[in-house]
Amino acid sequence: MAITKGAKKSHRTSLKKRLFNIRRKKNVSEAVKSLKKLVTEGKKKEAQAMMKQVQSAFDKAVKGKTLKKNSASRKKSRLSKLIKKLA
Repeated sequence: MAITKGAKKSHRTSLKKRLFNIRRKKNVSEAVKSLKKLVTEGKKKEAQAMMKQVQSAFDKAVKGKTLKKNSASRKKSRLSKLIKKLA
């Protein structure tokens, strides 16, 4: 356990950031799951509309430094490829 005053404070802030990061990652994963569900059902229009929300969730996670920029970009690219395969 933390001993000094500063260590206690940094521990508290790290716990708050941890909850915030978990919440952001959960939002991203839920958006991706719903997009993949639409893709498997073959609903292209709805999937394209959902892709905007997914990209927004990824961008917010990158802005908050929850995810790295390149990994978010790679995942967005792969999801857009899935949508393009639908015809």
